[in-house]
Amino acid sequence: MGFATDCIHAGQEPDPSTGAIITPIYQTSTYVQEGLGRHKGYEYARTQNPTRRALEKNLAALEGGADACCYASGMAAIQAVLSLVQAGQRVVVSDNVYGGTHRLFTKVLARCGVQFAFLDASDAAALDARAGDFALLWIETPTNPLMKICDIAALAQVARKRRAVLAVDNTFLSPFLQRPLALGADVVVHSTTKFLNGHSDSVGGVAVVASPAHAEALRFYQNAAGAILSPFDAWLVLRGTKTLALRMPRHEENGRKVAEFLRGQKKVRKVYWPGFPDHPGHELQRRQASGFGSMITFDLGGLEAARRLLDTVRLCALAESLGGIETLISHPATMTHAGYTQAERDELGIGDGLVRISVGCEDAEDLVADLGRALDAV
Repeated sequence: MGFATDCIHAGQEPDPSTGAIITPIYQTSTYVQEGLGRHKGYEYARTQNPTRRALEKNLAALEGGADACCYASGMAAIQAVLSLVQAGQRVVVSDNVYGGTHRLFTKVLARCGVQFAFLDASDAAALDARAGDFALLWIETPTNPLMKICDIAALAQVARKRRAVLAVDNTFLSPFLQRPLALGADVVVHSTTKFLNGHSDSVGGVAVVASPAHAEALRFYQNAAGAILSPFDAWLVLRGTKTLALRMPRHEENGRKVAEFLRGQKKVRKVYWPGFPDHPGHELQRRQASGFGSMITFDLGGLEAARRLLDTVRLCALAESLGGIETLISHPATMTHAGYTQAERDELGIGDGLVRISVGCEDAEDLVADLGRALDAV
């Protein structure tokens, strides 16, 4: 089936009791069993839920995976993937990752005996030479917020040499634009809160896997740890994926228009967006993905300039998160990446003047006008 068809139909059948075309919200905590040891495949809602299972099948199809496990948040999905690693093993991480990921790795999992090394993953050969032995390689591409592009296929080879797992956070692009499993990744993670849901009304996460063995391990962790996605949130994400193939082209089109506008403004020092031909990862992105996305970061030079712009925009909503149908704008240094130390942000280049924008599906002309008015105040 084609991608749009899978968005609408994969994992979903008419309800057997009523014929309802939309998967119901099975809002139940438990299931009546026919007798001791006899049930219809459902025992307890932490372990199984039909709405959640429909979403897992849907997302596995969209990413081309063997299976998927949904969790209560993107961070819970990341935690689940890291359960594949044992105490004492090393994890190599692309050095520019979401602040919540960095915080989980350095402040929580490091205390449990997992070792983390943060390296520039945009150069696969250099990472291979420096990485040493590791059990898992964790990357974002594009990275958050500096939009570095990592070669998924090359890094899959780096991981495979060590019999290690390659996990890719694909939240910024969605499976509409990029499918890491087809390029050799073992696990793909999304915050379903973002583009998959698309409507800023649900929090969740998913891990999609290529291997049935990894599916079994993550399913065990899902049940044992219990950070499950609720039936209502699963239903909301299923509603969101039905329009993913319609929304993403508009996000992409608007992203290009906003990026080009920002690049032409004298008060904007630099625009980070892989769709520009002179972006260092542009050609790689063209090869491994079908688009460049609508996540853009731009540098206004300092905190006060960023503050004036963020205080002035009206249509672009100042808020955490991304991937909603509405445009969201944020300040990485004090919001998404506040958990990094100042020294760590300085080393990575996450300056106080950086602003990140998730371009939505409004009329692009209105977004440009809003940003133009705000830049006049800078």
